[in-house]
Amino acid sequence: MNSRYVALKAVEIAQEKKAQNLVFLNLKKVSPMADYFIICHGNSSVHMKIIAQELEKKLSEAGVALLNSRKFDNDRWILLDFGFIVIHIFSEEAREYYQLERLWIDAKRELLSGSVSIN
Repeated sequence: MNSRYVALKAVEIAQEKKAQNLVFLNLKKVSPMADYFIICHGNSSVHMKIIAQELEKKLSEAGVALLNSRKFDNDRWILLDFGFIVIHIFSEEAREYYQLERLWIDAKRELLSGSVSIN
């Protein structure tokens, strides 16, 4: 399983849980830290936690281990580090405040429309 496949699977999982304003950044040419960033926000802290739990569960079932602590109790920003994929789940207010997409302006933004099909 390559990193792009797993990243697209993560996008699909987040979309199924109604993650808001999802952004998929390809970092391969701009950072050695990770291949992809996925950035989204939830409508509430409960929604953020549900998105995080589902991503951790489904990616773990696919053999992709979560590398950071499994605490999903932050109501502003949940970070999931899967090594080559880092997923940021924000509250809407925190996302606007941190503007993470602007920090990674050099990263290639992958276009997402509707549901992602993985072949």
